Amino acid sequence: MCERADVTERADALAQRILACVESIPVGKVMTYGDIAEYVGASSPRIVGRVLALDDGSVPWHRVLRANGTLAEHLYTEQRQRLLSEGVRFRGDKVDLANHRWDGRTA
Repeated sequence: MCERADVTERADALAQRILACVESIPVGKVMTYGDIAEYVGASSPRIVGRVLALDDGSVPWHRVLRANGTLAEHLYTEQRQRLLSEGVRFRGDKVDLANHRWDGRTA
């Protein structure tokens, strides 16, 4: 029983680190799922996606992209609109990562 509680506590702590990281992404900047996983010490970008899927939209989820700069298919229109309103530029259907990717350290 103690092991399960420990796993739950670690998962909750990881989820909180993921949400805090997403919350800290500045307006006009983006990170990939993989960037966030690396930054918070998660074992997989999929964990980041799962945490965001379970969140109630309390963080700027629209600033998180796939590794190639594409948007979530099921949220494409809303995500693109939000990013454009923040000044994020696109090259076709991909965010211009060279100009908008945030490293998690500098504002």
